[in-house]
Amino acid sequence: MKKRVLIMSASAGTGHVRAGQALEKRFAAHPNIAEVLHEDALKFTNKLFSDFYSKFYATLVESAPNFLGWWYKQSDEPWKTDSMRLALDRLNTGPLVKFIDDFQPDITVCTHFMPAGIISHLITEKKLSTHLSIVVTDFDFHAMWLSRVFHRYFVALPETRAHLELLGLPKDRITVSGIPIDTEFSTTYDRTALRTELGLQADRPTLLISAGALGKGPTEEIVQGLLTLQHPAQTIVICGKNEELKTKIEALTAEHPNFAILGYTDRMHHWMAAADLFIGKPGGLTTSEALAARLPMVIVSPIPGQEERNSDHLLEEGIAIKANDLITLPFKIEQLLGNPSRLAAMRENTARLSHPHAAETIVQKLMGEDIEAVVIEPPEEDKT
Repeated sequence: MKKRVLIMSASAGTGHVRAGQALEKRFAAHPNIAEVLHEDALKFTNKLFSDFYSKFYATLVESAPNFLGWWYKQSDEPWKTDSMRLALDRLNTGPLVKFIDDFQPDITVCTHFMPAGIISHLITEKKLSTHLSIVVTDFDFHAMWLSRVFHRYFVALPETRAHLELLGLPKDRITVSGIPIDTEFSTTYDRTALRTELGLQADRPTLLISAGALGKGPTEEIVQGLLTLQHPAQTIVICGKNEELKTKIEALTAEHPNFAILGYTDRMHHWMAAADLFIGKPGGLTTSEALAARLPMVIVSPIPGQEERNSDHLLEEGIAIKANDLITLPFKIEQLLGNPSRLAAMRENTARLSHPHAAETIVQKLMGEDIEAVVIEPPEEDKT
């Protein structure tokens, strides 16, 4: 029988949504799918609640990252806040519950913890019968992703699976799939031809700076530093949807012909394939895309909490270097460009963490199983 599939993401940042889009694409290609929907859960909530998850988070990233890191650590205690968060979410997600009930999915996949908590509660209350899977979109695991009722978790690393096992989740319900990304990032290109097509010099070391889809981060400071590079490199700067940033970077590099300045692009897979080194923040999706493109990284300004933890894994595996102070960034890049064997080794090391076909792994796993839900009972002291 063909399945109805619901993918729930949340526009708190762009990574959760991009993971959902990758899954939607793969599910839609499966012959046993009757219908697949991918929805942003925050679309079904009130503006105050939606802004709390999306705009408030973005504000903290930009203006109070240290507070965000503190909160990340304080809230990372298993089961400590799940009851409180569920109560808050239920007060603000009535339209979401109605939408899910109307659609009646056979399979539900969540790339954000908020809708996962709501759906888990509906299953517990016997108000919904669906196979619930949770796809963790960072390399490490935070307690907010814990769900009392689920069918399967998909995680990025064996270490993350071990973490969940130690929290009491059954090993056979945790799949190391990687984080789902578009398969375009793993396409092999003739780099010389691709660089020529993109208007780049084919024989120059190529740096790629990304400010993310929203054009945030210290992009101006990074570019100012790279203007002092002695190495004959060329640099691509992607400013996302921030037109003001793009204008500033264009003015800053006006007299430097080895810079290509772009706004938002749907060809990130091409720019990554053309580059030798990625400079930016290590978000779960961006990192997974870079790994699939076999692109070593220079980590700058990671968000305290999840991005710092992503950084740790990249540094441990020899895939990235990290600039703790932007003033030394040009020096670190000069050293790396001057050591081609090290840069080549970093490129080879990307294979250790890369899962370019994560979306396909998830789809095939879910379409091939029929299992009962796992129920994690709260400790006795929490039942009273």
